[in-house]
Amino acid sequence: MKKLIAMTAILIASFSLIAGGAGEATADDGSTLIGVSKLLSHAALDAVEQGMQDYLATTGLPIRYDFQNANGDISTSASIAQQFDSENCDIVVGIGTATAQALANVFTDRPVLFAAVTDPADAGLVADNYTADPESNVCGVSDMNPVEAQISLLAEITGARTIGNVYSSGEQNGVVLMEQAQAACDKLGLEFVPVAIANSSEVRMATQSIIDRVDAVYIATDNNVISAIASVDDVCSAAGKPMLVADPSGIDGLNCMIAWGFNYYSIGTALGEQIEAIINGSEPGPLGTVILSDPGDFELWFNLDTAEELGFTIPQEYLDTAQVIIKDGVKTER
Repeated sequence: MKKLIAMTAILIASFSLIAGGAGEATADDGSTLIGVSKLLSHAALDAVEQGMQDYLATTGLPIRYDFQNANGDISTSASIAQQFDSENCDIVVGIGTATAQALANVFTDRPVLFAAVTDPADAGLVADNYTADPESNVCGVSDMNPVEAQISLLAEITGARTIGNVYSSGEQNGVVLMEQAQAACDKLGLEFVPVAIANSSEVRMATQSIIDRVDAVYIATDNNVISAIASVDDVCSAAGKPMLVADPSGIDGLNCMIAWGFNYYSIGTALGEQIEAIINGSEPGPLGTVILSDPGDFELWFNLDTAEELGFTIPQEYLDTAQVIIKDGVKTER
């Protein structure tokens, strides 16, 4: 169930257009200037950004924002980091692995926060995912998913023995998730068929290249792939193959049979809590990496229309735990 927090204060901001995004608040009024660099725009990362803003709006803290979008480009992420440095941002936030890495490379004496980074330690952002470093200027919220459990669920419901996966070879987050999916399939005795993409424009063709060789498709929280999830959905639907997506936030209106993953708005609110603590005097290092574990922060979706069309039955034990069920074209939230 989504835990939406109502906005109770108005953010004070004036925006000027800058390459890649909308706006720097330029007035020097004693407020905290937060630079937010988002890897690209899609439902999950947008939900993180919104959850952060909504939470901070409830605090009454005077905050200005500069929101920038790297549009999936690593070099643009680096340029945004340099721009935030020249603007003397008080706090910087990287939503997505590449943007967080770019900020951490530039900002060594001011707080750097990350969000929607699967393995912050592997990305070089923190020394350890589970132990805070008091000397570090970096903290944030991970979106580490239960990859093995997700693939196990897909295989159990569909009987699939061969699992396909599309991933970004140039994004650390994508590579880590692909490796986790490979390890999960090895452990479960399943064949794993991955295919790499360089950017979101390649997602459809990549999916088509493996669809006839797999029984089902697993899509992790890989930003470039998730931003083009409709293309994966189209290919799977045309081929009559089931799909599980680890990000429920962008599948409304699609035929995806199963989605199971974070409510990314919750990641945004957890990020907002860390920012609030820093503004109120906490150092970022001791805050460490937050890995959400409350069942309410996850959502399980089943599309029974797609399941029926593909000839699968979702066991009642799973339906009883689902937050969203789609049947006869009607979306029911619990």
